[in-house]
Amino acid sequence: MAIYHFSVKIISRNDGRSAVAAAAYRAATALHDLKIGRTHNFSNKTGVVHSEILAPPGSPARWADRETLWNEIEKREGRDDAQLSREVEFALPRELDEAQGVALARAFVQREFVALGMV
Repeated sequence: MAIYHFSVKIISRNDGRSAVAAAAYRAATALHDLKIGRTHNFSNKTGVVHSEILAPPGSPARWADRETLWNEIEKREGRDDAQLSREVEFALPRELDEAQGVALARAFVQREFVALGMV
């Protein structure tokens, strides 16, 4: 039986959150946050099957680099209550193998977010 799970959360500076830290955690990697001069290192985190950046056509090529992308967002959004990003989490059917799950997730994100101009 399929179990439905879909959750969207706002990464907001007002809540004391950092887009760079959130991206490092989700990708299980280390990213340096230029705003606070700190490296967020989650490279020992397990359970991340796949991580990639999808961007609309015409986006700067430099945004393919996760650290550059999220530091530019942090720099651009200057307000103390800035909404920096959205964290979207959803379940995939267990019947899918890894490649099928990645393809399904990629198609969904492309259609529902990237097609609307979101990275």
